[in-house]
This record gives sequence, structure tokens and C-alpha cells, in this order.
Amino acid sequence: MPIGSSRAGSQTQILYESPDLELFAKATNWKAYWSDKLRPYIEGRVIEVGAGIGTSTEHMCCEGHPDWLCLDPDPANVVSLRQRIEDGRLPQFCRAEGGVLADQPEDNLADSVLYIDVLEHIEDDQGEIGVAASHLKRGGHLVVLSPAFNDLYSPFDKAVGHYRRYEKSDVARLTVPGLAVRRVFYLDSAGFLLSLMNRMFLKASMPTTGQIRFWDKIIIPISVYSDKVLGGTLGRTIVMIWQKT
Repeated sequence: MPIGSSRAGSQTQILYESPDLELFAKATNWKAYWSDKLRPYIEGRVIEVGAGIGTSTEHMCCEGHPDWLCLDPDPANVVSLRQRIEDGRLPQFCRAEGGVLADQPEDNLADSVLYIDVLEHIEDDQGEIGVAASHLKRGGHLVVLSPAFNDLYSPFDKAVGHYRRYEKSDVARLTVPGLAVRRVFYLDSAGFLLSLMNRMFLKASMPTTGQIRFWDKIIIPISVYSDKVLGGTLGRTIVMIWQKT
């Protein structure tokens, strides 16, 4: 969970002490599933806000990007990101910097701005969307993937510093001038039932490695099918996509 913030020069620093980044790094089926849904909206110059340790970046990156800026306010995560670039686990067009998007120069514009499991950690989420819009080129996409449905808010959400979960009704509140809603849909409909059970019965603040493995290997393949049947109308995760007008 976030444990404090400070300013280092022009870079905001926020320390993060939760094992969830490493735990969910093992959810390779899940990351491959949602990244395939998002990839059509990720093009050109990319700014990924809150890139963490880069395990999601690995699934989204593909050839053809002139620049992919991985931003993270935790210095330890920036070290991990730079190591992945050096080791070749992330492409050489990736680069890692500390801080948040508001620290970036106003003229740093991207074709795609990404928030992957990040916006729910930001108290002023509408203000953050406004900052993101200001860093988008005209025609560019803002892509947000976040946990869905406040009824599923659990001890896990609280433990990792989530202010909220999102529903389609939140999109109007978040849509700032200059952005047009492109798509909104849910993913992981089978996982929705697991999250509901955790919320009602288990009340666990952190999943175990075994639970992550079961969800990723058994539940996600079911969701791949059930999401098609339900047409993106229900799920544990929401995807919100805007375009700069």
C-alpha cells in the first residue's frame, strides 16, 4: 500500500509496500487476455502511468512504437523497470522515469496514455484524467483498466490502497472536456463471482499464490468464453477508453 509521498526535484515519489505486483505478475493468462483487448487502442508514442515493475508492460509492448515511457513514482519500481529494459525483457524503445504524469513537461504529448490498475489508487481521479487529456495528441487514446463494481470492494482493495472500484456510471463523471468516450466494457465475468465470494465470505486482504494460480489457469479461460456470451456487460474489471477530440 502507499506509505508516503515526497518531492525529489521535479519528481513525485510514492513508496509502495504491497506484494500484489509480484503476485499478479504470475497471472500470465489474465495479462495476455486483457492486453489483447487493449492493444488496438495502443499506438505510436505511449505514456504508461504507474507502470509498476513492468510485468503488464511486457504483455502490451509490441514492435512499432517509437517511444514507450514507463512512469512510476516508486524509485524501487523504476530500478526494476530499467533492469527489464537492460535485460531485454522490455523492448529498447521503452524507457523508465520516476514520478507521476503531472511531473512531465506540458509539451510531452503521446498517442496513447495508459492507466493499468492505477486510477483506483488516485484520490482525485477526475483531476488525473484531466492531466492525461492534456498529454494526449488529438486523435490519441486514453486507456484505463481498473477493478469494477464498488459492491465488490473488499479488504484486499483497502490493503493495496484502492480508493474505489468503477462502474459504467462513473464514465460521465470522469469524461473531461476534450475527451470523447470510445468504448466501455467489463472483463472477467467468471472472476466476478470469485470476487463476490471473497467480499461476502472470505474477506481476505491478500490472495495466496495458489489462489492466483487457480484464478489465472481455471477461471480466466472460462471468462474468455463467458465474456463473449455476456457481451462485456459484467466482470471483475472495467475497461474505459476515451479519444482526444
